[in-house]
Amino acid sequence: MSTAGIYSPASILSASVKHLACSTHYARISPISTYRLNRSSHLQFRTKLSSISSSAAALSDPFEVCVKASLTTPNKLGDCPFTQRVLLTLEEKHLPYDMKLVDLTNKPEWFLKISPEGKVPVLKLEEKWIADSDVITQTLEDKYPIPPLATPPEKATVGSKIFSTFIGFLKSKDPNDGTEQALLDELAAFDAYIKDNGPFINGKSVSASDLSLGPKLHHLEVVLGYYKNWSVPDTLPHVKSYMKTIFSLDSFIKTRALTEDIIEGWRSKVSG
Repeated sequence: MSTAGIYSPASILSASVKHLACSTHYARISPISTYRLNRSSHLQFRTKLSSISSSAAALSDPFEVCVKASLTTPNKLGDCPFTQRVLLTLEEKHLPYDMKLVDLTNKPEWFLKISPEGKVPVLKLEEKWIADSDVITQTLEDKYPIPPLATPPEKATVGSKIFSTFIGFLKSKDPNDGTEQALLDELAAFDAYIKDNGPFINGKSVSASDLSLGPKLHHLEVVLGYYKNWSVPDTLPHVKSYMKTIFSLDSFIKTRALTEDIIEGWRSKVSG
């Protein structure tokens, strides 16, 4: 088992309180209105503070997260973009966690008891094991809303078809079957979106959609480069800039898989 960095609940509370204090604005209004506004703001502040305090108090023990073990290197995190999405969420929210490395080629009995389908990631929250990266990240967002990572609904599907078209192109044996063009079309649409709305999907701040798409783009870059000698063309500069920005995040560097694991992890899909 390897242990991620542990963050002090007190420091999280302090930073969150500072954030709330700085976001409170007062207008020039009558004394009575000012009293009502201050009272209302005070009550809202105390409610948020109480929620943050409860959340911070719950962080004395790190989350347990079952993750894929490396296929190439002992005691290292393996390749799984969905697992990295969960780890990125924990990192960006400054939540402590312990990784439990699982050999998915020889799943232990204790793991199958908590994940009958034998899939990762699985995260333990309040004595319950939660599966599926969609469910895990939404649960973390609901329970620990600061800092916020939620993507507005109208932006949540931006770039969502890139991964499936990448897989189609990777598995294709026919250069004329249209799978490469399908991928290029999705990347071009994303390029145009980032050009007008970037640098991240939700504008200036990282959101849940970036933490989902980033690991998939990393796999795309490594795997297509290795198996097809293919890379994102220079005609899509905003996609390339986006990838560089995401891949440079401290949280991304800390949670990414080894390049050799990503290559090995996709080998069966290419040969199959």
